[in-house]
Amino acid sequence: MTRILVVSDEVSPALERSLPGQGFGELDLILSCGDLPYDYLEYLVDAFDAPLLYVHGNHDHPVETEGRLITAPQGGTNVEGRVVEAAGLLIAGLGGSPRYAPGGTYQYTEGEMRRRVQRLAGRLRWAELRGRRLDILLTHAPPRGIHDHTDPAHQGFQSLLPLVERHRPRYLIHGHSPPRPGHPTRTQSGATGVIHVRGHALLEVPDA
Repeated sequence: MTRILVVSDEVSPALERSLPGQGFGELDLILSCGDLPYDYLEYLVDAFDAPLLYVHGNHDHPVETEGRLITAPQGGTNVEGRVVEAAGLLIAGLGGSPRYAPGGTYQYTEGEMRRRVQRLAGRLRWAELRGRRLDILLTHAPPRGIHDHTDPAHQGFQSLLPLVERHRPRYLIHGHSPPRPGHPTRTQSGATGVIHVRGHALLEVPDA
């Protein structure tokens, strides 16, 4: 069993007060779906003594604190467009949101995201040739029609759907979408469990 802390979009006061063994126990991995201050992510790495993998959210930006400019969370690994192994799991990432404002950082048109998906798919095929199935696809925005909204900023990416169907990750974990009372935050899409996280969630991944 792999114990993962997933964070996204909102700083969780409960995590700011937590130490290992106080409600969360030992963690194997921290995953961030984006839109969180980089110094907060650094704090989580130090507090829980666990490796951090992250993708960018559309609101990510450098943070200036204590006389230094943080352009990326120290101790974290950016998995944008990459396939990496961590804590015994194969993890890939695609951050960013649909483009809704001119010049927005980490915003993509559907065509731009499709090209990113195609490049990642090539790397996934290479992993599959070596007998590895993707365990977690980490994104900021959701797939189209799953946990998304109809407004341009919060609509999901259509191009994520064939990626999920073809490569069948065990989980797709995302943030970005505002929560809607009464709507599920976990949805099964074929072989993939799609999980929406806002704030934080603890995920226990059974051994394959």
